Amino acid sequence: MTDTDMKQQKVLAVVTNYGVEQDELMVPLDHLRGAGAQVDVAAVSMDGIVTLVGDKDPGKTVRPDLTLTDADPGDYDLLLVPGGTLNADTLRLQEAAAGIVRSFTDSGRPVAAICHGPWALVEAGVVTGKRLTSYASLRTDIRNAGGEWTDEPVVTDGSGGWTLITSRNPGDLEPFLGEIDKALAAGS
Repeated sequence: MTDTDMKQQKVLAVVTNYGVEQDELMVPLDHLRGAGAQVDVAAVSMDGIVTLVGDKDPGKTVRPDLTLTDADPGDYDLLLVPGGTLNADTLRLQEAAAGIVRSFTDSGRPVAAICHGPWALVEAGVVTGKRLTSYASLRTDIRNAGGEWTDEPVVTDGSGGWTLITSRNPGDLEPFLGEIDKALAAGS
């Protein structure tokens, strides 16, 4: 994808204000923004987003661009759902987040979720029939929700009228970002 193509793309990242895994948010933000995409980060509130490293060590604090309730999913080309155990567990309880996920899947736009991020997809009821990966502790939740869990660095499933890109952890960010770039290129 050329920088010109990426400048046409808008990505929405959804998180809570505490506990998102730093690299699962910051590395995709830096990558996509560096390529010219507009990336907005929506959080529960406009308070700073406190990231963590390895679910325990303090990371960077990031300012959100808007709240989950103020985000208009129709304005974006791709949804990014980072992990972090605390972030993902809290995010899945936010009805606004589930609504955003369903808006993307119902309209056929791609969703990219990493690590514990797929919990939001389970909660939104959109993994039935999808093949995906995640942090290993989610495998039973995904299977119980009708998804097919696999242990691979990145899985892209285009079935059901929308593309789902998933990865297991921060060590899989390179192939995860490669698949996000492909999905954005396909939509431009």
